[in-house]
Amino acid sequence: MGRFAAILVASAVLAAAAVAGEKIQDNSFLIEEAYNQEDGVIQHIQMLQWDRNRGNWIYSFTEEWPTPRQNHQLSFTVPLSKLPGTGASLGDVLLNYRYQAVLSDRLAFAPRLSLVLNTGRWQSGYGKGAPGLQANLPLSVDLSESWTVHVNLGATWTHRAVGAPRVRRDTLDSNAGASAVFHVNNRFNPLVELVGARLEAVRPDGSIETTHTVFVNPGVRMAFNRPSGLQIVPGLAYTIGIGPSSGSRAILLYLSFEHPLRTLQRAP
Repeated sequence: MGRFAAILVASAVLAAAAVAGEKIQDNSFLIEEAYNQEDGVIQHIQMLQWDRNRGNWIYSFTEEWPTPRQNHQLSFTVPLSKLPGTGASLGDVLLNYRYQAVLSDRLAFAPRLSLVLNTGRWQSGYGKGAPGLQANLPLSVDLSESWTVHVNLGATWTHRAVGAPRVRRDTLDSNAGASAVFHVNNRFNPLVELVGARLEAVRPDGSIETTHTVFVNPGVRMAFNRPSGLQIVPGLAYTIGIGPSSGSRAILLYLSFEHPLRTLQRAP
């Protein structure tokens, strides 16, 4: 943790001279913030978690589009990961729709419904071998000029998840979490997240195996705003397993690009 703390301090020093602008309204790292993309603005999000001790990593790419206004957002998420003892492989792809139900000066709420495609290989642990539906309820609240909190509550239902050939059962996973974001200024945010999940898997004998995970994730993010309207947001965090996930440690790298769509017009 000493090297990570030094990086946090260095980032804070670099951010001290940040200029004024709108607060960063991005995804947290493991927590979903309740702000849809503004009209005519798209976002490309990449995240990588690497557990050096266990030798596994998880990468995801998400692209978000307003369709066509901020109230309605479409996106997709493509995961790629490597588990211990296996090669890298595609996971289950998500096709997402999110509705901006509430958006005020201090409160945002944007429920999401996702179709989970069974693109991952269940034999190697990269999916459940069946399609599913996922719902998430992200709520974002500005407590003050300096503090914003985000709360998530969600579930994933998988229809006829595979435990073995000819062995299938429905499963229901659940997740909950929250993050607290401190606005040092409008371009630099230290933050901390707490996430937990209850996961179900089908055993080869048809019974259901239930596991629980809990992680705390402190980190920082910065925004670089270009005159063209491009906003680049890099982030760094250190994921720590607690309780049933004790012993797990991972470095998390985050990078997003947000920019307006440009309509090409022919010169008269």
